[in-house]
Order: sequence, then structure tokens, then C-alpha cells
Amino acid sequence: MSDLFLDHFLQMSTGKATFAAGQHIFNQGDALTWLYLMRAGTIHLVRHQADGNVAVLQRASPGMVVAEASVFSSRYHCDAVAVTNSEALIIPVNSVRALLRNEPAFAETWASYLSHQLQQVRKRAEIASLKTVSARLNAWLAWNDGLLPSKGEWKHLADEIGVSPEALYRELAKRGKSFSHKTS
Repeated sequence: MSDLFLDHFLQMSTGKATFAAGQHIFNQGDALTWLYLMRAGTIHLVRHQADGNVAVLQRASPGMVVAEASVFSSRYHCDAVAVTNSEALIIPVNSVRALLRNEPAFAETWASYLSHQLQQVRKRAEIASLKTVSARLNAWLAWNDGLLPSKGEWKHLADEIGVSPEALYRELAKRGKSFSHKTS
């Protein structure tokens, strides 16, 4: 996230909100009045399917805006649920809309942010379309310079590629120590 983007969101913020794991931040159909800039934790945007399954539409982590695609909507199109204890800055959506209309530099930064988010969604869709754990892991590694995250992040990686943690662990065990880990 650029400094310009962050500076504007810090200026527009009306405060911080904390959410406990499992807490709903908003529900599908609620009036859209706020955007949230994630500072800590993870919030998922979810839509409940007719068959009872839940589709995760966004996995918002620190530095991301929750429900950014709804900025010009009057209502939220899905539910937001804290996956972990989370903290976010509260941003009035009307302030974002005004800034987009009146500040070309911010509008360009916003467009860049949305473009990056779209690329990430397409990457996840490409990975999810693959049939095997091995193929999904290979695709994820290709998108991430061949570097595996630290062991403490493997459960998050399993979630990101749409497999159970156990299936990922089995695949990693098959591969042994044949790949590098991120150091950050």
C-alpha cells in the first residue's frame, strides 16, 4: 500500500475497531457506511450458498481494505467475519467517495490498489481450478518466487490454496527439504 493511500486513510479514519475471532463485522444487505483498513488479524468476506457451503470472497489481512469493491454500493453484498482477533481503522465510505471524485492522485492510487486486488483474486481462482494438492502448491510457489512460507504459516497457505492443512503437510513431507523458505 502506498504512503499516499495510507496517509489519506489515516486522515479519514474516525477511529479503530477491534473484533474477536468469530465476530460479524457486517452482514449481507446492511447499509454500507464504513470501509475498514486492516491493521491486525484476518477478516473474511463470505457469502452463504444455497447448498450450505460458504464461499470466501476476500481474505483481508493487514494493509488491506475490507469490502473495497463495495465503495460505490449502498449495501454490503456479503458478510464480514473476523477469522482471528482483528483490528481495523474505521473509514466513512462517503469520505472515500468524495476523495475519489476530488483528488486525482488518490483516485489513481485507489485504481492501482484495486488492480492489485483483482490480480490476487485471479491468482487464487487459477490455483483453485487445479485438481491436486501438488498442482495447487506448484502454482502457489510459481506465484511466490518458489519460496515456501515459514512453518508457522503453513496452515494459512493451506487455506489460501484451498486444501486441508493435513493434505498440505502430506504433500510437503513427500517433497522433503527440496525448496527454500521465506525469511521474512
